[in-house]
Amino acid sequence: MDELISKKELLEKYGISYGTLYRWKRMGLIPEEWLVKKSTYTGQETFFNRELICKRVEEILSKKDSESLEEIARELGAIEEETPKLIISTRHGDRIFNLEEIVNISVCKGTLTVSIMKEVLQLEVKSETEEK
Repeated sequence: MDELISKKELLEKYGISYGTLYRWKRMGLIPEEWLVKKSTYTGQETFFNRELICKRVEEILSKKDSESLEEIARELGAIEEETPKLIISTRHGDRIFNLEEIVNISVCKGTLTVSIMKEVLQLEVKSETEEK
């Protein structure tokens, strides 16, 4: 659980409010897919990947006095567009993951589990070579 940081811990660490964090989320500064909901003994809590969210919050805080949040969001959006993504579509909507964050992708049927991560990564490499 060390790779995760709770929302409460994040807010305390950087001295930001709940409202500020969710304003950043609404503006796209913090991607929706970064929020990890987990059941805990106190109920459901929100966690984040510690490395990703801390880097992002530090970046926002370092720029917010010299740039508007809209400018920061545009800059970060451009970075996000360049990052390869895995989009999983279900009847309940789409989930988008940055490919670099994924550790494994498996398909399961009964007791058989097959990793398809290698194939997904080959598709990404193939698309990069086709773009050049």
